Amino acid sequence: MTSRSGGSSSRAGGGTKVGKYEMGRTLGEGNFAKVKFARNLETGENVAIKILDKEKVLKHKMINQIKREISTMKLVRHPNIIRLHEVMASKTKIYIVLELVTGGELFDKIASQGRLKEDEARKYFQQLICAVDYCHSRGVCHRDLKPENLLLGADGGLKVSDFGLSALPQQVREDGLLHTTCGTPNYVAPEVIKNKGYDGAKADLWSCGVILFVLMAGYLPFEDNNLMNLYKKIFNAQYDCPPWFSSSAKKLIKKILDPNPATRITIPELIENEWFKKGYKPPRFEQEDVSLDDINAIFSEAMDAHNLVVERREEESVAPVTMNAFELISTSQGLNLRNLFQKQMGLVKRETRFTSKCSANEIISKIEQAAGPLGFDVKKNNTKLKIQGEKSGRKGHLAVATEILEVAPQLNMVELRKCGGDTLEFHKFYKNLSVGLKDIIWKAEPIDEDLDADTGTGKGAASNSK
Repeated sequence: MTSRSGGSSSRAGGGTKVGKYEMGRTLGEGNFAKVKFARNLETGENVAIKILDKEKVLKHKMINQIKREISTMKLVRHPNIIRLHEVMASKTKIYIVLELVTGGELFDKIASQGRLKEDEARKYFQQLICAVDYCHSRGVCHRDLKPENLLLGADGGLKVSDFGLSALPQQVREDGLLHTTCGTPNYVAPEVIKNKGYDGAKADLWSCGVILFVLMAGYLPFEDNNLMNLYKKIFNAQYDCPPWFSSSAKKLIKKILDPNPATRITIPELIENEWFKKGYKPPRFEQEDVSLDDINAIFSEAMDAHNLVVERREEESVAPVTMNAFELISTSQGLNLRNLFQKQMGLVKRETRFTSKCSANEIISKIEQAAGPLGFDVKKNNTKLKIQGEKSGRKGHLAVATEILEVAPQLNMVELRKCGGDTLEFHKFYKNLSVGLKDIIWKAEPIDEDLDADTGTGKGAASNSK
């Protein structure tokens, strides 16, 4: 979960206030957290707030991971890293207030526009290395660097996010190495997969090399539907650069994607590389002394009551939140981003949407009628629905968060996001649900027409409904 959004708004809406923040629509949702758009009522600043349920955190023994993420975000203050403004807690929830990033994912930019020109790829790569180098100087390794975790600010600048897998110095064992296998397979360094201990900084740099390849090629250097074959390719650094790579770029990538961490290029050496240095302007910013003394208090049962925030919900009628034109346009950026990565990277969408000329109450009623026979329970909260599967699937119970948003008079947009369970099962559920909703759907965003059940690869090309 990250503080990403297709666009910002001057209006949060939603009728709920937490401390000095007015909460708005949901930007993203996962098994343990959701991210909401919010507005600081004192300053008018738009932010993203990551909301964690304390009970779930305790139940799944995730306290250390969440504390690590918060500590990491507080430690790193850099223009190319998502900013953590503050952390609040109520009796039941933890609220992490983050910088709102409005340019979307770098992943989406490549998916919609194709591979980047070398100069543009170098610009993003320089910002990435600058941010990663800063993290390492603060004793932090990211461990899950990939385009999906690289966001773009309003000015087009890179922002590194998602420190949920980051490692702090105290996690390093006596041998000076980390011993947790994590990350995304295609981007993971060979020494991480071997599970014999690894240098987190060197593993991060390998991931940066894969990202550079993706930026310039438009596809992954290491890709295979069979996981063991994928690992073999990674162990042997078995990849081919496309012909449009310059010779200097090829040489640098070879030095970064060296399967032997002992001989792999280091960041100080990388920064002196001629290809990297072209047009390089390191950012200027002030170093800040950061204390982590307040982090433990957020998770403490003995936390002083006067330090707790209260969630205040205002009375509101059953009517969808109205989206302004800017929000609608920004949402539509996600409608047609599948032509490249859907085929080459096995991306399967975790959300979809449709529009309807029916009222919010009619839409809710139809969804309830259609979901019930499919074996799904529907819970309502105004114009938001939580659709939960009664039977457990490949990855637990499928859960779908649904929200109705007014985009024009007598026209509503319905967003469906998978927030639990298997993505392929989400696609199957939506196809079956659509049959029961055919009378109310005006226009629907296409979802994969042909899915490979083993690899999760969408084979059909889709376009934006108009």
